[in-house]
Amino acid sequence: MSRLPIIEPDTAQGAAADLLAAVQKALGVTPNMTKVMANSPAVLKGYLEFSGALGTGALPVGIREAIALVVAQENSCDYCLSAHTYIATNLAGLSEAEAGGARRADSADPKTAAVLKLAASLVRSHGSVEEGEIKIAREAGLTDAEITEVIGNVALNVFTNYLNKAADVDIDWPVVSHLG
Repeated sequence: MSRLPIIEPDTAQGAAADLLAAVQKALGVTPNMTKVMANSPAVLKGYLEFSGALGTGALPVGIREAIALVVAQENSCDYCLSAHTYIATNLAGLSEAEAGGARRADSADPKTAAVLKLAASLVRSHGSVEEGEIKIAREAGLTDAEITEVIGNVALNVFTNYLNKAADVDIDWPVVSHLG
C-alpha cells in the first residue's frame, strides 16, 4: 500500500485534476506514480514538463527508456523497472534482450553502450564522473548535447525512483524486480 495517497482522477480537484486528465489523454492510462505526484500539483507539473522537454531532445525514445532501465536497476526501483520494461518493450521498440542489457549498462550498439555506461556511472558516483568518462562518451559518438541529455534523463529518473521508493507506490505494471 502506498505511503502517500493515490489521488484518483475522478476525485481530484483543481490543478491536480487537470494534470491527471492530461496524463490520461497523453498515455491512455493514469499510472499510480502520477496519481501520487498529484498530491503536489507542482511536483506533477514539474515532472511532466521536464519529461516532455527531454522528449523533444536529441536522444531517441529507445535510448531514453534504456537510460530509465539502467537508472532504475542501479537504484533498485521495482516500480520504475516495471513501468520502463513495459514501455521499452511494448512502445519504444526494444527487444527483451535489449531491455535486459540496458539494465546491466550493456548494448550491442557502441553508442548506446556508451550512453548506458555514462548513465550508470552518474548514478553510482552521484554525478561526480571523471573527465575520462566524458571523453569515452565523445569517442563513442555522443555530442555535447546528447551527453547533457543523458545527465538530464538520469536526473529525471533518479527523481522518479526516489519518489516511488519513498512513497512505496503500488506497482500497476507487469512486475519486474531488480537484479540482486
